[in-house]
Amino acid sequence: MPRTTPPRPVDVEAAFPELVTMRRTATRLHPQRGVPTAHNSSVGGPLLWPRAEPWPVCTIPHKRTSGYRYTEVTRKREILDRAWRRDPRSGPNAEEREELAGFKRARHPPHLADSAPIPLLAVAQLYRRDVPDLPWPGEDDLLQVFWCGFERHGDTRHEPYVHLRWRRAGDVGTPLAEQPAPEVVGREELVPNPCVLHPEEIVEHPYLMTLDPELQDRIAAWAGPEDEGDRYISDLSTAPGWKTGGYIAWNLTGPRPLVCSDCGAELAPLLTADQCEWDPSTTSWIPFEEQQDSDALWANDPTEVSPGRGRLTIAVCPRDLHHPLGLVSQ
Repeated sequence: MPRTTPPRPVDVEAAFPELVTMRRTATRLHPQRGVPTAHNSSVGGPLLWPRAEPWPVCTIPHKRTSGYRYTEVTRKREILDRAWRRDPRSGPNAEEREELAGFKRARHPPHLADSAPIPLLAVAQLYRRDVPDLPWPGEDDLLQVFWCGFERHGDTRHEPYVHLRWRRAGDVGTPLAEQPAPEVVGREELVPNPCVLHPEEIVEHPYLMTLDPELQDRIAAWAGPEDEGDRYISDLSTAPGWKTGGYIAWNLTGPRPLVCSDCGAELAPLLTADQCEWDPSTTSWIPFEEQQDSDALWANDPTEVSPGRGRLTIAVCPRDLHHPLGLVSQ
């Protein structure tokens, strides 16, 4: 079923005409738990991957032996989903609780060296037909997104490692039947549930703090007292949830320069992975089709992913998609 974002509560471009030239398109992906195939755009689904091509791995040195077994993460979710759907009041029964109690963080594969290759997690797959506004290189029509199951990279040792792969779907040939997965992940919230997508193109406007100070002041005055909520940030600028393109919401750190380390170009948002599709401050973005059941189990958290601080934007160089990417965690 398609998903439709309601019109914005007010026409912000009518109130501030200068925003017309700043509008950008974004595509809300609207993930929903399902059973995608390798021929579908998806989050957490199987990828259309050539059998003869090596699966991407992480070789960046970090501790690989302390975390959660990947198989136990997926098994835990199966149990909880079945239990809460069966009995929304009490959830797991005694037998299920006993099995869940055995799923603990521990040193599971002590044989792994700190630089041993570990398979990357398949995060998302996007076909050009579903998200045509992505910056597609040449005739490529398939984008595949991976990250490491541990957030122990970069200068801070708290950053994810993300890998992108563009390809032509027609060149895949014989596809891989069973895709690899790491034995252990550092956080359960880095493992996405298989979700089908319902892409919908919308319009976004810049985050408030990135605007000219004079325009910021005018919008703030127009938005009204703080206790009424900042409707520009919550309702009129950037959409919550998984999306491609659009603008970055700098709600935790405030804006910072985001430039290509190779050529100095300003990086552009490619994909945003979010811990929820809406929260109490962004309910105006709930699609019409989900408003009646917006409190249902997993309604606003279908992927069960929460990267970094909760939302991760992958940004790429508009001059060359193979230049180093940028990451923004908010």
